[in-house]
Amino acid sequence: MTTVENAPRPPVAPSARRKRTSSGGGGGGLGRYILIRFLLIFPTILILVSMVFWLMRITGDPITAALGGRLSAEQLAERIHTAGYDRPIMVQFVEYLGKVFTGDFGTTISTNRPVSEILTTFGFATAELVFYALIVAFIVGIPLGMVAAYWRDKAPDAVLRVFAILCYATPVFFAGLLLKLVFAVWLRVLPVAGRATAGSEIEMTFLPNKTGVYTIDAIQTGNPDVIADVLQHAVLPALALGLLTAGVFLRLVRANVIGTLGADYVDAARSRGVSEFRLVSKHAFRPALVPIITVIGFQIALLLVGAVLTETTFEWKGLGFMLVEFIKARDYVAVQGIVALLAVIVALSNFIVDIIAALIDPRVRY
Repeated sequence: MTTVENAPRPPVAPSARRKRTSSGGGGGGLGRYILIRFLLIFPTILILVSMVFWLMRITGDPITAALGGRLSAEQLAERIHTAGYDRPIMVQFVEYLGKVFTGDFGTTISTNRPVSEILTTFGFATAELVFYALIVAFIVGIPLGMVAAYWRDKAPDAVLRVFAILCYATPVFFAGLLLKLVFAVWLRVLPVAGRATAGSEIEMTFLPNKTGVYTIDAIQTGNPDVIADVLQHAVLPALALGLLTAGVFLRLVRANVIGTLGADYVDAARSRGVSEFRLVSKHAFRPALVPIITVIGFQIALLLVGAVLTETTFEWKGLGFMLVEFIKARDYVAVQGIVALLAVIVALSNFIVDIIAALIDPRVRY
C-alpha cells in the first residue's frame, strides 16, 4: 500500500526550483551583490580618471598652460622634455593610469610639491566640512520632513515645502554670503572665515598626533577655548553646505512618510485608535530613512561639488579651496590629481551606500 509519505511527488518545474534556490539563499544573494558592486568600482574609477586626464589635456601640456609666456622657448621646451610631456599622448595616458593606481598623482607645477601630499594635507579639512554638513542635513531635513508629513496639505506643510525648494535652489556661495552677513557682520556671534583663529592653530601645531581634522586636534589639546573656537568656525560653512542637502532630505522624508501612512498596516493601527502623531513618529519613521540612505552617495557627490564654493567663500582651506587656487595658477597637474581623488571618493561612497541599503532593504539585492 502506498502511504502518504511514500506517495510520488509531482515534478518541480526548473524555473520554480531556481526561484526557490535563489530566494532561499539570502546570504548568497547579498554576497553576490556586494561582489558585483565591488567589481564595478574599478571600471567606474577608470572611466572617471580617464575623463579627467583627457579633459585636462584639451588645452595642451600642463607646462605650457602654467608657464607659457613666463619662460623662453628654450626653457619651456626643456621643462616639457624633462616632465615627459613631449612623448605620445597615449604613452603619457598609460603611464598616468599606472601611477594613479599606485597613489602617485604627480608633482605640482606651481609649488613643486607632490600632489599626494596636497591631497593628504587638505583632504581632511574637506572631509571634516562634509561630515558637519551631513549632520546639519540630517538634523534639519529629517525632523522637518516628518513635520511636513504630519501637517500635509496644510499651512506648515506648504511653508516647509517652499523652504526645501529654497534650500536646494539657492547657490551655496550666496547662502554663505547671507550667513556671513547676518551672523558675522550684523550679530557678530560667529567668525567670518577660516577654520580657527591664529592662537588656536598655533596651539594645535605642536600636537604629537596631529590629524589635520581640527575638531579632533582641538580635543587633543584639552583646552575648552580651542575646542569652542574650532566649532564656532565650522558652524557657518556647515550650515551653508548642509542646507543644500537638507532640502533634498526634507522632500524625501515627507513623500515617503505620506506614502507609508497610506499602507494597510497603518490603517489597521489607525482603526485601533492610535494617534496620528504616533503613526508618524513610530510606524513611518524607519521606512522614511530608506530613501535617504539610498541617495546619500549622490548627496556626497553634491556636497563635494558644493564644498568648492563653500571653502572659497569661507576661506576654509580644504581641497575645494586649493582646487580654485590651482585653477588660478593653471596648475593642471594639481587640478587633475584633486579631481581624480574626488572621483574616487564618490565611487567608494556609492559602493558603501549601496551595501548599507542592501542590508536594510533585501529587495535591493535582486
